[in-house]
Amino acid sequence: MTREKEWIAYVNGEYVPQSEAKVSIFDHGFIWGDGVYDALCTFNGYIMELDRHIDRLFRSIQSFDLNMPLSKEECKKIIIKVAETNGAKDQYIKIIVTSGVGPLPVMDRMDCKTTVVVFSRPFFFLVDREKEHEKGIKTIITSIRRIPAQCLDPKAKNLNYANFVLAEREARHLGADMAIMLDIHGFVNEAPGYNIFVVKQGKIYTPPGENILMGITRETLLDICDKEGLDVTEARLIPHDLYTADEVFMSCSLSGVTAIAEVDGRTIGTGKPGPTTRRLGNIYIDWAKNGIHGTQFKAH
Repeated sequence: MTREKEWIAYVNGEYVPQSEAKVSIFDHGFIWGDGVYDALCTFNGYIMELDRHIDRLFRSIQSFDLNMPLSKEECKKIIIKVAETNGAKDQYIKIIVTSGVGPLPVMDRMDCKTTVVVFSRPFFFLVDREKEHEKGIKTIITSIRRIPAQCLDPKAKNLNYANFVLAEREARHLGADMAIMLDIHGFVNEAPGYNIFVVKQGKIYTPPGENILMGITRETLLDICDKEGLDVTEARLIPHDLYTADEVFMSCSLSGVTAIAEVDGRTIGTGKPGPTTRRLGNIYIDWAKNGIHGTQFKAH
């Protein structure tokens, strides 16, 4: 961020400098984690998959029974205005909706007024860019299991991320770049903020959708695979499938495709990004930068 111009955020109907953006300490999102969010990225002046992100946000809102004061079109206009005002071609954007503030700091939502926040920041990589795209990252299967859908359905992208935070922290403590999580039955689930893919003998496998966040980048990669004639199967995977794969990679909006070079000390394939990982990663970046599935905004 430059000193010449402070970036702005949208907070409950107002566009304010980010240093002045405030939410009450009594907001249910802060004291109870009672809210949902979605995160988007812009590449070369295009907001990637804006419609899909907004559709998912509103599914999350419906799942959490939140009172959303804005329509989908109004949300899109706010996101575009924040992106255009902040100006950079490459940004990370986040929209947060909470049940807001009520008369008492209790869990009851009675008389709460919904909070809606949209902000953007200069684009950044979650893991070192060279590791993500050139070398591949080191992962461990964490001891912390993913919360089952029967308790909190991950399809609603919600503010309860302690499960992910603790898994990622364990991975960092053990010298890894990222955690891979299993579900309570021992099947491969996802990584904190990422979906998982395995390449074996020319075929691509990814965990089924019943207990994962249905990632927008995952959906885009499935579109790319369909267009490129690549065979993708949703299948239950176990750690052995990762250890013996030809390639393993992850996907998320911030990083696109991230190669995994190591899982639990086992080298995956050649220990470098494989041909399918590179191919999909390059196509994804090409789509993002050229506005395929993108919404253009006025960058400067």
